[in-house]
Amino acid sequence: MKKPYIKKYKRVYNNILVYIVDGKYIRDNIDEEFTNCAMHEQFKFIPKNEFWIDKEGKAGEKKFYIDSMIFMRRLLERGVSYKEAWRISDNFDRAERTKPKRMEEKIRLKKNPEKILNLIHKQLLKEYSKHIKIWIVDGEAVRGLFFNNFTQGGHGYVYNFIPKDEIWIDDDIGRNEIPLVLLHELHERRLMQKKKLDYDTAHIRSSKIEYYCRQHPKMLDKKLKKEIDKNR
Repeated sequence: MKKPYIKKYKRVYNNILVYIVDGKYIRDNIDEEFTNCAMHEQFKFIPKNEFWIDKEGKAGEKKFYIDSMIFMRRLLERGVSYKEAWRISDNFDRAERTKPKRMEEKIRLKKNPEKILNLIHKQLLKEYSKHIKIWIVDGEAVRGLFFNNFTQGGHGYVYNFIPKDEIWIDDDIGRNEIPLVLLHELHERRLMQKKKLDYDTAHIRSSKIEYYCRQHPKMLDKKLKKEIDKNR
């Protein structure tokens, strides 16, 4: 398990080591569901005395990730169930994300859909925007304003704050992973829109296709083009 580790970041509560890790390597080789950060209770391959943060994460968000994991670990040590500890720590994280000054303008504009979208949208990926718009978005702003567990990407058939004719890709995602995340979101969106599948079923099926292309990268362009053509 040497390859995921990039560097030691710091020691925190109860001598827990926080590591910056190669999230893409983990998603390609261990578990494609690993996102911005995680601890042992979420993924058993993470040692109990470690917290992992993806190297792609913004510097300003590391504190949120660490504080939330510490908060959850303390609850679990007190005997709180995993489900309840997750709910409480999730509420804690959501509240903390609204405090930084850099969020003030965005919070003020939250009730103005047009202006807030202008702040959240960062780059339109024209090469993929054939029938629907594919946007790179300010992931930290989305997590602070709408849903603190927004990771990698999303679409309007899961999140009501995303227009139905758009897919959002988190700006935390490295450029070499954007096609993989987009493939997942396009496939999931199509299954929910046209096949009327529930989110959980659509997500599982989309994760399988994403992981297949992580293992067979030569198939990615073909499958991505197919999904782009079928999403309208």
